[in-house]
Amino acid sequence: MSPLLDPFIRGLGAGGMAAFTLAVLRSRTSAQAKWVTVGLGVSVVCWMISESASMWTALGHVWLLQPLGFLASGAFWLFVQIVFEDRPVRPWVLLPAVVLLSLGLSTTVLPWRESNLAGAAFNSFSGLLAIHAAFVVARGWRGDLIEGRRRARAVLLGLVVLFVMIEVILSLAAKVDPARGWLRFAVGGPYGAAILAVLIFATVAVFLEARATLFDPPRRAEARLDTRAEVADRQLLGKLESFMADGGWKTEGLTIGAVAQALDTPEHRLRRLINQKLGHRNFADFVNGHRIEAARARLADPAEAGTTVAAIAFDLGYGSLGPFNRAFRAATGATPTEWRRQALAEASPILEEAI
Repeated sequence: MSPLLDPFIRGLGAGGMAAFTLAVLRSRTSAQAKWVTVGLGVSVVCWMISESASMWTALGHVWLLQPLGFLASGAFWLFVQIVFEDRPVRPWVLLPAVVLLSLGLSTTVLPWRESNLAGAAFNSFSGLLAIHAAFVVARGWRGDLIEGRRRARAVLLGLVVLFVMIEVILSLAAKVDPARGWLRFAVGGPYGAAILAVLIFATVAVFLEARATLFDPPRRAEARLDTRAEVADRQLLGKLESFMADGGWKTEGLTIGAVAQALDTPEHRLRRLINQKLGHRNFADFVNGHRIEAARARLADPAEAGTTVAAIAFDLGYGSLGPFNRAFRAATGATPTEWRRQALAEASPILEEAI
């Protein structure tokens, strides 16, 4: 490969990341999502540059970019959490980035033997983050109500996760048997850089196509006159509301496929209805809306003061207490116990003191 081709390929990849980052910054997404996307773009570009021997020589002080490059897999993991889980950034989610940075810096300052061990730990931890990101992408695919995001889950992000895992395997293989030239297909090699550039442009193309649905905040469709509404959608919406009013949301492990089967309607049509008519981005949020509303009523009821939070969670269809606590806190900003204490205090200070 020509010595000039490697920097050219990396420049294309960096340009693609820059275009994607600018597009997200111009969207109506949250400030957290924008900062996470900026972090992903900067870390991936720094990773591509610092892994290239030719770029290292040409830029001279490229070592200044290396610490940011260590954060690439952590930034990708965090990006998946924000974009595909619709979760706000909590302080604990920054811990993987701290671990990666510590391990990465250790490889540059420790003696050769210890440096190799730190490098193996760095690559292994990056692989674990990639596997978990793949799990997150796959776990939410069925209940995702946004078609553009479902396509990204099914195709491009799967390829990106696979690429990250391959990079980890290649890095480990090169340490075991460096004579085979494994690193030519890693990010530091010419073929690896070309593969990464192609993946970046493919990812950018899909994400930019679906930018509005991926990054804009959820919104409920504006109410329209009955004469302009589609009769079929009105009928399906009525059937869905009846199903939920009858307590369908209490079913443990309820899936959108089960609801579609109960309503005798195609799953894709029900997914579109909940997203476009009711303004939900994923099925879990739709179900949790009904469950949390019922939970608040029961937690604020003095007659239910002796019922444990766990018992209420199980009655509402949650399989364990953890998901209920997370959903309740996301909806109210407080844990169920804190919310109950405040609600009962307003109703009866004596009862609150007993609780």
